[in-house]
Amino acid sequence: MTLPLDGITVVALEQAIAAPLATRHLADWGARVIKVERPETGDFARGYDKVMQGMSSQFVWTNRTKESVALDIKTEEGRRALDALLEKADVFLQNLAPGAAKKLGLDAKSLVERHPSLIACDISGYGSTGPFRHKKAYDLLVQCETGFLSINGTPEAQAKCGLSIVDIATGMYALNGVLMALYRRERTGKGTAFEVSLFDSMAEWMSYPAYYTRDSGTPLTRAGARHATIAPYGPFKAGDGKAVFFGIQNEREWQAFCGKVLEDAAIASDPRFSSNPQRLANQLELEALITARFAKWSSEEVAEKLETASIANARLNDVEAFLQHPQLHERDRIQSVSSPVGPLQVFKPPLIIDGIEPVLGPVPAVGEHTGKVLAELGLEASAQGSIQ
Repeated sequence: MTLPLDGITVVALEQAIAAPLATRHLADWGARVIKVERPETGDFARGYDKVMQGMSSQFVWTNRTKESVALDIKTEEGRRALDALLEKADVFLQNLAPGAAKKLGLDAKSLVERHPSLIACDISGYGSTGPFRHKKAYDLLVQCETGFLSINGTPEAQAKCGLSIVDIATGMYALNGVLMALYRRERTGKGTAFEVSLFDSMAEWMSYPAYYTRDSGTPLTRAGARHATIAPYGPFKAGDGKAVFFGIQNEREWQAFCGKVLEDAAIASDPRFSSNPQRLANQLELEALITARFAKWSSEEVAEKLETASIANARLNDVEAFLQHPQLHERDRIQSVSSPVGPLQVFKPPLIIDGIEPVLGPVPAVGEHTGKVLAELGLEASAQGSIQ
């Protein structure tokens, strides 16, 4: 079976989440990813937690199928080995501290000048220009700087996202850039130097609330589990005390909801609720009306009525319930991978390609592949990862 990225070699000087997530997706589809780590300690994400039989859940998530090479790139021997790897690489990604890659001549622009067919990506907190270019950045801090916390949470309190939303966004844009650059090289033979920052990635994700705030003159209201600008959209309590989540996206759905779920088609044309802006302006009255109607039925009955009316709806699951979700198990979305601590259960990548299975290889130990990889380059490595 030929995978889409067979034959592509990726060298990554990476840590934390953004860059490792991008390269793991490349590894999923056949690229050989050589992860350069610090000798002994490795990527600091290895120490984020120890919950997966002694391994970090975040490291396992972002680093399966890779080869780990332990190098001290500040030594002459380590740099010689890295340069030898770059000679054979198709793609290079790095997310070192601000300015560190440029000092080492490992920034994307410098590398593509030396290796014209290389695709090189710099991942940083705030980019290579601007007043914040030297500022360190982590996920939550960029959530703060881009205004995300101001729109997330309840009216009483702001809240961070429970996921590494900034790192994930940045990793996916880096992946997108690599794939575009590979396609460009296929046609032109030329490499590409590009950068992506946590701040710019989150700026893209903040487009809608930024446009809304700027052009309406009114900041989005933190709405908790409800939508800030669409109504009804969120949780509503049924007669058994359990919440049912549903959302109305257009007037056709609103009319179906009133007629088939609330069993009163006249509500749809009530001047207080006849358009989404009106429903938002009268949201408290709307929610009281819906809750009063739902009180007649159990949450299961409400969900069944919503389904019958083709109104999108959901249960409020916790993570434990999600892990048992029938969609995961009936679609075979979980697979075992090997690791230094034994088999670990992980999710398959979300792309499903007919006739092609992604690679879900082992999670590497620090420097596990140093000897093997350097031997391919004609170099010899000691057990500590230094070059002889």
